[in-house]
Amino acid sequence: QVQLVESGGGLVQAGGSLRLSCVASGSFFSINGMGWYRQSPGKQRELVATITRGGSTNYADSVKGRFTISRDNAKNTVYLQMNSLKPDDTGVYYCNAEGSLLAPFFKPFGSWGQGTQVTVSS
Repeated sequence: QVQLVESGGGLVQAGGSLRLSCVASGSFFSINGMGWYRQSPGKQRELVATITRGGSTNYADSVKGRFTISRDNAKNTVYLQMNSLKPDDTGVYYCNAEGSLLAPFFKPFGSWGQGTQVTVSS
């Protein structure tokens, strides 16, 4: 019912930058929280950054000062600007969105994208 499609991943050298995008589509009433998570080989999926509909943000300590999350509510899109990338930032980055489906029940939903690979070489 709600699809998320990420883009913008790739291969970059340490110190470089990438910008990830995630667009939500489908039948929903509203999207409240959106966020980015990542999973590195052999590790559990971890939170990178989240943003509320009103623009309040939260970051993992490891990315504070380097990554910036933003969103365009009119476009149902969330972005992740990643600067000063490190090899430890390598992983599959997943977009997440939570909100409400259509009337009459406004059932809550939570959806994940398929992931986009980010590889940072040393």
